[in-house]
Amino acid sequence: MSATVDALLPLSFLEAVRHVDSPEEDFEAELVSDLRNKRLGLSDTVYNQIRRFTDAVKRRQRTSHDEAVALATLIGRRPDAEAVFRAAGRYLAREAYQSISPLTRRLLLVLPSLITRPIALRHTRRLSARYFNGRVSRIGSNIFLEVGRSVTAGSAQRSVGCAYYEAGLKEMLRLMVNSVGGVEHVRCNTRGEGSCSWRAEWRPTKAE
Repeated sequence: MSATVDALLPLSFLEAVRHVDSPEEDFEAELVSDLRNKRLGLSDTVYNQIRRFTDAVKRRQRTSHDEAVALATLIGRRPDAEAVFRAAGRYLAREAYQSISPLTRRLLLVLPSLITRPIALRHTRRLSARYFNGRVSRIGSNIFLEVGRSVTAGSAQRSVGCAYYEAGLKEMLRLMVNSVGGVEHVRCNTRGEGSCSWRAEWRPTKAE
């Protein structure tokens, strides 16, 4: 059976492209039409793909790993690829976080971190497995995300695509425990190290 990813993953790529390519100010209608012809994120193709993947997300469907890789490769050719990948990673983390019940999200905010850390770690593991196809482990004060088959690893030069998972993990921990620690890319498949892995500081700012 061919590998699959959650439909939210390719959707995050397309939403990030649309966001980055959208004009920051109000333009006349004819200028918007001209931009649509020049910017991928404003094209009808991207719009239709967003609709398709949005429907798939609502149905909790998965999609082809190869299709997600193709989208990542397309983004990797852009001069602003890193910015798009980071925006996509943050988008996925925010959408994944919204899948947690409102009550649990509220408890993560108001209870002492001594209580919420195990809950946050459990949800981080579950969401990372579902949306990143990754495995999360904790060693001391660090959280590790390992992705065996990164969708973005070979999408751009100098491991630029790996910024996707870095930004996603950092945003997820920020939402879970208000972490302000850094994220380091410690292993990379493109360097022949077998898998990609990121280390994040597990430093909630709430009082214990």
